[in-house]
Amino acid sequence: MSQPLRMHQIRRIFELQSNGQSIRHTERLTGLSRNTIREYLRRIRLAGLTTHQALGLDDQSLAAIVYTDDVDLLRTGRTKDERYAIFEQRADYFSSELRKRGVTRQLLWEEYRKENQDGYSYSQFCEHLSKCTERDKAVMHFTHRPGEQLQIDFAGDKLGYVERSTGEWITCEVLVCALPYSHYIYAEALRSQKQEDFINGLRHALEFIGGVPQSIKCDNMRTAVVRANRYEPQFTEAMEYMAAHYGTTIVAARVRKPRDKGSVEKAVDLSYKHIYAPLRHQTFHSIEELNTAIRKQVELLNARPFKVREGNRQKVFIDDERSKLKELPSTPYQIKHVVESKVQRNYHVIVGQDRHQYSVPYSLIGKRLKIIYTADTVEIYDALKRVAVHKRSYRKNGYTTLIEHRPPAHRYLAEQRAWSDEDFLRQASYIGQSVQRVIKRMLESNTFYEQTYNSCLGVLRLAKAYGNARLEAACERAEDAPKINYGIINNILKNHLDQLPSDNHSSIIPDHSQIRGPQSYQ
Repeated sequence: MSQPLRMHQIRRIFELQSNGQSIRHTERLTGLSRNTIREYLRRIRLAGLTTHQALGLDDQSLAAIVYTDDVDLLRTGRTKDERYAIFEQRADYFSSELRKRGVTRQLLWEEYRKENQDGYSYSQFCEHLSKCTERDKAVMHFTHRPGEQLQIDFAGDKLGYVERSTGEWITCEVLVCALPYSHYIYAEALRSQKQEDFINGLRHALEFIGGVPQSIKCDNMRTAVVRANRYEPQFTEAMEYMAAHYGTTIVAARVRKPRDKGSVEKAVDLSYKHIYAPLRHQTFHSIEELNTAIRKQVELLNARPFKVREGNRQKVFIDDERSKLKELPSTPYQIKHVVESKVQRNYHVIVGQDRHQYSVPYSLIGKRLKIIYTADTVEIYDALKRVAVHKRSYRKNGYTTLIEHRPPAHRYLAEQRAWSDEDFLRQASYIGQSVQRVIKRMLESNTFYEQTYNSCLGVLRLAKAYGNARLEAACERAEDAPKINYGIINNILKNHLDQLPSDNHSSIIPDHSQIRGPQSYQ
């Protein structure tokens, strides 16, 4: 039966049957199916009652019979079944054995039938065993107090971004945090689950909620737990220092017991629906861009109305929980690494496992410097004097260079390599239109860009030696030439050809016996 009958319908069936009506006539009078009528009659017979006796019971006593399945009827003792009595004696054994690796229901049933030749069939055995195991899956409801705990976990699926310079897809771990009382959620993409990244993400979570809970519960991840133990887990030194810094307690969930942190497990599921799904078609080019998008989705999720009660996560958090959090310390906690490194000839020092190089003033080449770096910054010291500070980069074998650390010659070369076509055309326009047209033709020559830029730079610098007017006249004279380069413009100025009357030059290339005309190519 898909839906139980109401009590007055059941009493009507028993009343008609007690008056001697047939099942077919009862079907016509009640509008119920014959199978349904037979099922309720079968249940009172299984309890050892007649329809007249069933009508004499009050609703509560009658409901205990008609709304109960066969197993419960057998357990109440209303009927006796030796097979079930034998099964019930071993039910706990079957349930515990089923949790062991490799043990199946089929194996347990075969062992059961060897000892009980007249025992249940396989289907009945599985049905009774399922009801026993369902009782063992009872879930206890916990009442959480405001500001009591923050639960944290990593999502199983990852997000990522495309490195703009290389086109490489960089995967990121996603840290999810939840406050069980208000179900307020925080999520952030991290470069890895390593201790440094994990603690940095946890610090951002505390800053996001604007306070510190009484405890922080995490999984038995290697990042946080050295040795898992149900009663006294051993945490990493960094986690203990962090707990002391923020005045909170770190606790670990039991191994393979996700219900210990059910709030964050639910938050991970919600993050798939309300963070991963909306962002699935977007492409990001840095972890900062990715986290900006995640933060927007988190704010929308926290502002999303509850389905079964009034308000939303943000409102409950602000009204009831935020005031119960302890204040954040004046300085955030960060893991600091201290190393020494010798300044290379390229005036860079190598830092961290990423082998990333950071620049220092070139005058320090050959010296050993002290480097203090965190997840966010790199500070470099010569004795007690800080000589450089950089934002931490995680690009392996990459370079972070400040222009002021370069020697003068290197600065000039770096500036030159940073020039573009628009830069040269803009400088040429300040001198004259002919100069701009000549520079444009040189840029369109499709030669190696560094050589082309050098030629353009040489032409523009001729204005300092000869003046803007003469350079403009020289470029105007050279515009008719089939090819233009720095040498041609320089020769015109050097030989004062720019000062000749304009009608005395049909071509800047002089006649010569070794120059072939168009007739040579017919």
